[in-house]
Amino acid sequence: MKFQFKIQQYQTDAVNSVVDVFAGQPYQSGLQYTRDLGIKEKPKAMPVEAMPLDFSEHAAGADEDLDDATGFANAALVLRDEQLLANIRSMQLGNNIKQSVELVKDIGRCSLDVEMETGTGKTYVYSKTIFELNKKYGWSKFIVVVPSIAIREGVKKSFAITEEHFMEHYKKKMRFFVYNSKNFTDLDSFSSSASINVMIINIQAFNRTMKEGAKNAEALRIYSEQDTFGSRRPIDVIKANRPILILDEPQKMGGAATQKADGIFCRQDCH
Repeated sequence: MKFQFKIQQYQTDAVNSVVDVFAGQPYQSGLQYTRDLGIKEKPKAMPVEAMPLDFSEHAAGADEDLDDATGFANAALVLRDEQLLANIRSMQLGNNIKQSVELVKDIGRCSLDVEMETGTGKTYVYSKTIFELNKKYGWSKFIVVVPSIAIREGVKKSFAITEEHFMEHYKKKMRFFVYNSKNFTDLDSFSSSASINVMIINIQAFNRTMKEGAKNAEALRIYSEQDTFGSRRPIDVIKANRPILILDEPQKMGGAATQKADGIFCRQDCH
């Protein structure tokens, strides 16, 4: 069975509004770095912040020709806070939204909210946003955070259903997977691939406590050195990729504990 998707103007407008927030950001694809593989004798990794801005020689899709220790991170957001805020205010003015007076930096350089009614294609919108951010700015590492298993499975299914649709429009596919705290193979592939990569993860996986006083074993694994992962901490591997964070159903996980948990790996390293 093949699904046909009608592109709605309001969806396109929502995508463009997000993409335009970063106007002035140069296109930078495949920011290459040396991955920590948990080997004692390994080359010293160059800090992402110290890398040059011209990465044209590292073409996307050339993963198979590179060393196993090669990773690709999102390039840093080079816009100054003043320009970023000006872009946001311009977008808000064009959409009749009250203009912000300052950047919201609870998570990353800024936090953007896209409000949509249930059934209007929320997952489609942020999926298309991922492709557009990659097309215009070269960003390729994304994490979709969900509040429940049901929503996680729904997101995964939506990605699968729209795969052919986006292939027709962008001539490329996103590689998506569900984070598994007991199997880190996909996390290594997330780091080493120069293609569009999307990790789907439950909020509980990196929230240290699921309820006050109760330890979350799954979250403890992401912050702890794992023998089966080269004695690396999964959270450090995630940070090295400088992923862009997308919160699905944020109203269901917008408490202080969630914001703090998100910020552990996103405050400095995510967009």
